[in-house]
Amino acid sequence: MRRCRILSSSARGLPVALLAMGLAAQAAPARAGEPAGAGDSREVFSSTAPQWLRAVGQLQVPGSTYRDGRRSHLREDCSATLVTRGAGRKADTVVTAWHCLVNYNDLSKPITFTLLNSRNGAMQREAYRLADGGGMHADWALLRLRTPVPADRATALLVHPGRADPGLAISMAGFSRDPGKGAGGERLTFDPACLITTQAPQTSDTDCVAHKGASGGAVVQLSAEGTPQLSGVVSQGNSEGLSTFVPVAAFRSALVRHLQ
Repeated sequence: MRRCRILSSSARGLPVALLAMGLAAQAAPARAGEPAGAGDSREVFSSTAPQWLRAVGQLQVPGSTYRDGRRSHLREDCSATLVTRGAGRKADTVVTAWHCLVNYNDLSKPITFTLLNSRNGAMQREAYRLADGGGMHADWALLRLRTPVPADRATALLVHPGRADPGLAISMAGFSRDPGKGAGGERLTFDPACLITTQAPQTSDTDCVAHKGASGGAVVQLSAEGTPQLSGVVSQGNSEGLSTFVPVAAFRSALVRHLQ
């Protein structure tokens, strides 16, 4: 089954490697992660949506590619999730996907993380890279915010202590860039009750709906007590109803080491 990243670049100079994976619009009539002709099970964030969604933000990564002697500048628009070690604490650690940072090569230009739905309005923070998996085989990355987010502005997510239970529903959230519910990446959308269909050590497949731009977004499962826990990071999808995520269990040691 041929997969393509959910991520889409917002500028010219999209790498050839991405085009080969089917990201170009002409190569994939259906949106990544959504079966052709299927209904859209996502919902748009609102005041009645689960409060944990306030921890999911937009991630903007400046970058560049070099080809045929010419450098092209671009910006990757992804999603990312604020996490914490303990409830009620300020948070400065963000989880996203490795491939969102693959073209980040100018440290003078900051990565920005924006919580559009934080309490009392949008809030933006600069971020820098802490650790990552190093490739699509381990499509995760950790960032540190230069200024922490207070707990009264957004409740950061706790991390799942194990792996998500495939017998229970999960939710998948991100800033999908479809022109419909996602409004081109300006609205947070989430699939509130989808299922894990396949589990492997480094990845898990789901029937969740996600579009380009949701890369790096949150996969959440409720604990037995009803506490939302980050269970994984959105990685990739295809045009046949498949969205794949990297489970927290695959990078737990790095996350525990850096989580404050």
